[in-house]
Amino acid sequence: MASPRLETYCCPNRDAATQLVLTFQPKVFCGVCIGSASFSLLLSILQLLPKQGQSPRKMPKASSSTTILLFISICDILGGLGIIFRSTVWIGFPDFIANISVVNGTDVWPSTFCVGTAMWIQLLYSAGFWWLFCYAVDSYLVVRRSAGLSTIVLYHMMTWGLAILLCVEGIAMLYYPSVASCENGLLHAIPHYITTYAPLLLVLVANPILFRMTVAAVASFFKGRQGIYTENERRLGTQIKIRFFKIMLVFILCWSANIINESLLFYLEMQPDINGSTLKSVRNAALITWIIMGVLNPMQGFLFTLAFYGWTGWKVNLKWQEREIPWESMSTSAVADNGYPSPVGSSVNYQNSSHDSKKITLASSQQTDEAVSMLSEGSDDSTIEIHFSSELHDLDDNATAAAAE
Repeated sequence: MASPRLETYCCPNRDAATQLVLTFQPKVFCGVCIGSASFSLLLSILQLLPKQGQSPRKMPKASSSTTILLFISICDILGGLGIIFRSTVWIGFPDFIANISVVNGTDVWPSTFCVGTAMWIQLLYSAGFWWLFCYAVDSYLVVRRSAGLSTIVLYHMMTWGLAILLCVEGIAMLYYPSVASCENGLLHAIPHYITTYAPLLLVLVANPILFRMTVAAVASFFKGRQGIYTENERRLGTQIKIRFFKIMLVFILCWSANIINESLLFYLEMQPDINGSTLKSVRNAALITWIIMGVLNPMQGFLFTLAFYGWTGWKVNLKWQEREIPWESMSTSAVADNGYPSPVGSSVNYQNSSHDSKKITLASSQQTDEAVSMLSEGSDDSTIEIHFSSELHDLDDNATAAAAE
């Protein structure tokens, strides 16, 4: 699981609330983390492997959303590996872990292990949050035809840059002046908790707004293209809305326990004696949500693959051969200088500038069609419908242009 309490525990003078949760049945808790992370890890990899009878996923030339989804899964898988490694050491080497709390100990490896594994888990899950935010931004931009291949570089810079910057800054302030003698009190740890939960809260607040704007943009695109909103297009818009809903549902399910747990622990820290009888219900609630975090945090990887792609099946295709996917067969291999694929019927020779403008418009329209079909990935019907509708529209435009000549 991912919690700023993991880093706080590395301080010998840790607060009482952190001591409460991390020393509560540590073997049981670590066993739960190992089981949940291993289950999620195996099924996530199974989900991402190519299946028999299915075409491999490829990224459209003018969109980076498919790559973003892949990086979200990679962050979850690597974060799960960190949880498995940390929990395994906690169970297998209790004497080694006990040296973390030694104030004047000469062995630096227990503290190094504590800080290193905690930072690894926090960094990977924080990067996953930033990638999820980038996915919401990119989904809106590709429908608005404002994104292309170059945006993936900006997403990399923002995601990894902000994740590393916030992680290093929070850790530096938490362990000032050193890991062996962290400052006492709650105030010095607040910046670390802010840098940990800032990307999580950003996704909770910003992504629903961006997803709603994307759905509205898809509906506007369909209506503006042909002047009507067909039943197939309405169903495709609903599928995109459902997909966004499933993504946010998984995120809220996996991380709401963290917010509740952190609120309870902060409340306990502000009390003069957290062991008082009047606080028993608060302590129990904190411990219950702590166990829930150990189950749900690592499960995010597998649940996200279900939200992204649906269940892809058990039959893995071990023959790594590239095959053309349906929507690629409906577009030409030529790419315009601006990065948009050429439209259907682009072999028609236009003889004036107005026809050239029409050509660019059709290319932009087809690029948006591919972006919309990608947002509804996991539904073969929706992909066929969008291209069938797009081809009819393009053929009508080409016929009109030919008649005008």
